[in-house]
Amino acid sequence: MGQDASKAQRIYRVDRFTVPDGARAEFLDKVRQTHELLRVQPGFLQDMVLEQPSMPGEHNVITIVEWESEAAIASAKAKVQSMHAQANFNPQELIARLGIKADIASYRHI
Repeated sequence: MGQDASKAQRIYRVDRFTVPDGARAEFLDKVRQTHELLRVQPGFLQDMVLEQPSMPGEHNVITIVEWESEAAIASAKAKVQSMHAQANFNPQELIARLGIKADIASYRHI
């Protein structure tokens, strides 16, 4: 398979969060825990956690994870869900409780 075909199969998970000041530390702790697990999964290529200055009282955080394929991201998702279940952690509850706004999507090269 050529380099362009391989690149076309890659999946980029891009999650954007608007995080209130008081929620930043707890939120970033959970992001770090999740990304530690993602980094050791088959098909993981790279990740970034980025922060943009925002309005006073808010932080814009973007996480980007590059995966080799759709199969790799599906496998990793199952591992993350298992880790969260074992820790009795519900990401949707955290987002609601902390007043975080989330925009979560996957992207491909065009």
